[in-house]
Amino acid sequence: MTSEMESAIRFGSVSKSFGAVHAVQDLNFEAPTGAVTVLLGPNGAGKTTTVRLTTGALVADRGDIEVLGLHPKINGDEIRSRVGIVPPKPAFYDQLTGWENLQFAARIFGSDERSALDAAERFEIDHALLQEVGGYSTGMRTRLALARSVLHDPEVLLLDEPTAGLDPESSRKVLELIRELAGRGRTIVLCTHLLHEAEGIADQIVLVSDGHARISGSPEALTGRYLADPVVLFDAEDRSALSSLPDRHGVVSVAWNGAVHATLTDHDMLPDLIADLVRDGVRLTRVEPITPSLEELYFAMQRSDPEDPS
Repeated sequence: MTSEMESAIRFGSVSKSFGAVHAVQDLNFEAPTGAVTVLLGPNGAGKTTTVRLTTGALVADRGDIEVLGLHPKINGDEIRSRVGIVPPKPAFYDQLTGWENLQFAARIFGSDERSALDAAERFEIDHALLQEVGGYSTGMRTRLALARSVLHDPEVLLLDEPTAGLDPESSRKVLELIRELAGRGRTIVLCTHLLHEAEGIADQIVLVSDGHARISGSPEALTGRYLADPVVLFDAEDRSALSSLPDRHGVVSVAWNGAVHATLTDHDMLPDLIADLVRDGVRLTRVEPITPSLEELYFAMQRSDPEDPS
């Protein structure tokens, strides 16, 4: 993907195998600085391996990786000091309290106790900091992992299935944090197989399958490519006045389901279509372009030819 923004992360033809298992194969993608990039794909698609390659925890068999202008194989320690990570199964010292775990992480990153406490308060685990982590629920462990990942104010945040085990309210807070950090110029890479996590939050979607980045782009660009015919909802004081819509220039089809859903050849046709309807005396009460859901986009991409270069 070519981006107008500077890229915080670049993968160029990266491959990584574990014996006969090809976890990542010729993977190419970029994560623009200050944007939310969602690696979307089923379990086993290579998302976790991609995260570990990004930090230098794994070394690629071949290909080029660049993170914040550095190379993980050479500058792994510096990269890890500037990156926050939430793995799918975060590990802690279970015999220590939550506070002791955060203090330990703060010392490693050179952060102070105030930063650790702020992170704990942000994820609402400050009330449990004096409890041993071994007694934490799955959701509490995830919150502690999130607090640990941001206490050093990282430039890049790598989230691998971050809402696993969280209740809906906690999941919402995590997604709010992602928006907040991206708004402050932080780069977010979110790995998920859950469509609703990426809905409304992704600046870029990378569809990952069998270790390949099959398709990538902004939700708007991908919608234009894979769901090319826009749909607009129309309603009027006298709904029967919209019966002429099927014969109007630029209208592909019309569905009557309460209000009228018109499929157009192009969004650019909409202003002229509205003007024509008003000129002909139609008193419109509603004109609303329908944004396709990420689920619709996802399955449209899955049905497409991944090798199609268009």
